[in-house]
Amino acid sequence: MSDVVKNAKSLSSRGCRVRVHTVLSATVVAFVALAVQAHHHHATADRSGQAGTFDYYVLSLSWAPTYCLTHADDGEECSGKGYGFVLHGLWPQYDSGGYPENCTTQFKLSANAADKGRTVYPSERLMHHEWQEHGTCSGLDARMYFNTADRATAAIKIPAALEAPRSNQRLTAERIANLFQGANPRLPEGAMTVACNRVELSEVRVCLTRDLEPRACGRGVHSNCPRVPLDIPASR
Repeated sequence: MSDVVKNAKSLSSRGCRVRVHTVLSATVVAFVALAVQAHHHHATADRSGQAGTFDYYVLSLSWAPTYCLTHADDGEECSGKGYGFVLHGLWPQYDSGGYPENCTTQFKLSANAADKGRTVYPSERLMHHEWQEHGTCSGLDARMYFNTADRATAAIKIPAALEAPRSNQRLTAERIANLFQGANPRLPEGAMTVACNRVELSEVRVCLTRDLEPRACGRGVHSNCPRVPLDIPASR
């Protein structure tokens, strides 16, 4: 066999090997990419809207007088009840940020559960909303979820200065946080935040373990208040 033929065969064989290697490499890369994509989708699906899959709770206590300034039509909460802080919600939360919502659950809002809910929330409309958006993600039935929200609310003491003041006040978010810390010395650092509607006190939020013990808040739970004295409308 001539050297030309040998070289031609060698080049042809080498070319085949190169092409086979290239095809295999491309196949492996594609397979890995699909596997990573599938894993990512699976991980996201596991964390999004799955009842009972969360890390901790945020207890949200709404300052009713601020809410009622723009929701005077909510007669159940805003008809001269004299409310100060009221339960807004108990929200399942992720340590990494975000939260599940509107989860698929086997549990329904039964009449018995609704009876309990009416004793916990300031209005029936809020009760229905909170069960659907947040309670369904707790992994609890509706009655147990409302009981848990009730226990969480009772575990946080409202400072005397903010129980139901009859005159308007102006306090900074830092001062409000200090008042809550003084009334609840078991709160660890980073366990609560203050939420505002512009320069008006809107809510106080406290982070709790699934066993309702105070704990530091996870990512994304922080105060949005300006560093100025906040308007705190009086109870009405």
